[in-house]
Amino acid sequence: MPRPPSRQPSRSRPLPAESVDWQAPWVQMKYFSFQPNVYPNMILAASPDARRGDVVTVYDKEGKVFGHGFFNPGGRVPLRIFQHGSEPLAADHFERLLREAVSLRKDLLRLEETTDAFRVVHADADRIPGLMVDKLGDVLAVEVSNGTALRKAKEWVPILQELLGTKQVTIHMDNAAQRAEALSEREIEEALEMVGTGVESGRITENGMRFHVDFQHGHKTGFFCDQRDNRAKWGSWVKGRRVLDVCCYSGGFSVAAKMGGAEEVTGVDLDEKAIELAKKNANLNQQRVNFVHADAFTWMRQMQKNGETWDAVILDPPKLIFSREAFEEGKARYHDLNKLALSLVETGGLFATCSCSGLMPVEVFEEIVTGIAHRAGRKLQILDRTGPGADHPVMSNCPDSRYLKVLWARVW
Repeated sequence: MPRPPSRQPSRSRPLPAESVDWQAPWVQMKYFSFQPNVYPNMILAASPDARRGDVVTVYDKEGKVFGHGFFNPGGRVPLRIFQHGSEPLAADHFERLLREAVSLRKDLLRLEETTDAFRVVHADADRIPGLMVDKLGDVLAVEVSNGTALRKAKEWVPILQELLGTKQVTIHMDNAAQRAEALSEREIEEALEMVGTGVESGRITENGMRFHVDFQHGHKTGFFCDQRDNRAKWGSWVKGRRVLDVCCYSGGFSVAAKMGGAEEVTGVDLDEKAIELAKKNANLNQQRVNFVHADAFTWMRQMQKNGETWDAVILDPPKLIFSREAFEEGKARYHDLNKLALSLVETGGLFATCSCSGLMPVEVFEEIVTGIAHRAGRKLQILDRTGPGADHPVMSNCPDSRYLKVLWARVW
C-alpha cells in the first residue's frame, strides 16, 4: 500500500479534455487501487466543483469510470472508494446498504436473541467508509471518521433508527479523525448538533451479563461490542482460577470471569472513570471484583518485583498504533506490555492478549508474543486465535478492517 504523503492533491493541473462529458463532481486516479483508501499522490485531477464531503464519480487515467468515492481534498486520505465498477449510483444506494447491514445482524446472525448490544454498521466492511454504528440498548451510538460520513449522518441515522427502533442517538468524531480530515471544530460541532450528542448513559445486556454504558466519558462508541464472543470464551475458561485483567476498561472481561466461576479477579486500568464504571458493572451483576486505578506498566512492574503471579491473565490495551509513521513506537509498546503481562502468568496458566490496531499484522503480533516467551525461557501452547464477532466483518480488499486480534495460550 502506498505510504500516505503529507501534500494535498493539486488542482492546478490542466483538466483532461474529455472531462467535459464526465459526471461531476469527479476525481481522476493515476492508477488502479482496489483498496478503499486513495492517497494524494494517487490522484491525477479533480473537478473544480468537487468539495469536501462530496460523493464523487471516480475515473481511471484512461477516462473510464472506475467507481464512486467520498472526497475530502484537505484530508490525509482525500478519496475513499466505496463502490468499484461503472454502474451508476442509485438514489437509494446508501439506504440499501444500511438495510443490508441491519439485516445481516438481525436476520442472519440473529444477535438480538443473546444481546441488545452489537455493531450495526462497520465502515468499509459494510461499504460505507467512515461510518461505525453500535446499537447499545435503546441508544444508537455513532462514530464518524471522515468528512462525508459526518456530513451525511443526518440522512443515515433516521433510517437506522426506524430499522432498529432505537429511541436515542449519540454521535462523535475523535480527535485523531478530526486531524486526519483537517476539519474545523465549527464544522464538526454544526454537523454533530444536527444528529444529537446529549445522551449521557445507558444499559445493555450481553449473554446474561448487564453493563452500564457511559457515552460522555467512554471510549469509542461507549462499549466494545467487538469483544463479546471473547468475553464469553474467557468466562468459560477461567473457572476456579485467580484472574488478572490488564487494561480492563469498564470491566467486561472481569465480570465475565467472575460470573464464569473465577475464584478471584483483579482488574487494572489507568482511566479513573473507567474504573468507576467497572465497579458499577460488577455491582450490577452482583459480583465482587478488585479493581485498581493504576498505570498498567508501573503496576505490573511492581507485581513482578513482588513475585506475584496469576492463573489466568488477559491483556486488552487500547489502540497503540495510529499511523504507519508511528508503527515502530506502537510495536515497542505492545512488546513491553506483553513482556510484563507474561511474567505474571503462573506456569501452566492461561494467557490471552489482544491488539486492536488495524496496522498491526496478525503475524507480527504473534511473533512479538512468542518471541517474548522464548527469550524468557518459556513456551506458549497456542490454543486459539480469534478476532471480533461476525457483526464486525472484514472486507477482503481492506486488510485494516481486520483490526482486532486475540491470541489464546497456556504458558509453560
